[in-house]
Amino acid sequence: MVKVAVIQQSPVFLDKEKTIKKAVNLIKDAASSGANLVVFPETFIPGYPDWIWRLRPQNDQQLSEEIHAQLLANSVNLSADDMNPICSSAKKHNVTVVCNINERDSENSQTTIYNTKLIIGSDGKILNRHRKLMPTNPERMVHGFGDASGLKVVDTDCGKVGGLICWENYMPMARYALYAQGVEIYVAPTWDSGESWISSMRHIAKEGACWVIGSGSAIRASDIPDNFPGKDTLYPDPDEWVNVGDSVVVAPGGDIVAGPLTKEQGILYADIDVSQSSAAHRKLDVAGHYSRPDIFKLHIDTSPQSPVKLD
Repeated sequence: MVKVAVIQQSPVFLDKEKTIKKAVNLIKDAASSGANLVVFPETFIPGYPDWIWRLRPQNDQQLSEEIHAQLLANSVNLSADDMNPICSSAKKHNVTVVCNINERDSENSQTTIYNTKLIIGSDGKILNRHRKLMPTNPERMVHGFGDASGLKVVDTDCGKVGGLICWENYMPMARYALYAQGVEIYVAPTWDSGESWISSMRHIAKEGACWVIGSGSAIRASDIPDNFPGKDTLYPDPDEWVNVGDSVVVAPGGDIVAGPLTKEQGILYADIDVSQSSAAHRKLDVAGHYSRPDIFKLHIDTSPQSPVKLD
């Protein structure tokens, strides 16, 4: 059995160092409760750019640039030692961690931000970096487009772990790429919530015959610091739930076994039997006996993409 801890907490908004410290403490708390796999929400470090859904692009450009500058300054640089505390915590507590970040590109222009999911093994090593392939709607004003170099399923102490970020999960071919690699624990960090999202998590568990961890984001307006630019206009009601969370754990076949955790900040726990994923494929294996390779084939370019090649 694997004990999953789904972290549904707010970050220390737009503060990289304090959010990383909070993440380290949350890993410790989860491990002390027996967790083997710890999952954080979408762009937990240093927070999801919700303001882009509230700003008016033509009228709020100066404010948008001011907030973006803070996000850029507090995004994670993987070529530096930003993630060392979390990697060390994973190793110290012998847990696998799925940590979701705003990643500042350390190559090319070094100013693009990616919506990135990291899988960190219990040895403290980063096993995979996946950048969100398609930012959703106004997210394209903040995040760059990822490539398929991280569209992988990796072996961990908990099983074969993979997944997609938020509305990437509505990209059938991206899901299929993970099914074809034998994903057993499918992790879906998100800013979405509600019945339609939960239904999607159940659909993926049925379609992929895998465990699905829907990692939601729970944040109130009062969690946003008073010095956040434009807070009085963008988040005037401190009691507003900017996002209600709805973290959920779904078994292969589509039954909910934990959650949804709604309008609450905390840690959602679930004990999962990873072997149920293999058993569930007997009836439906969409990338195996239920596929038709004589009719359908999916080609994926997994090479890293770059706008420039320097010889």
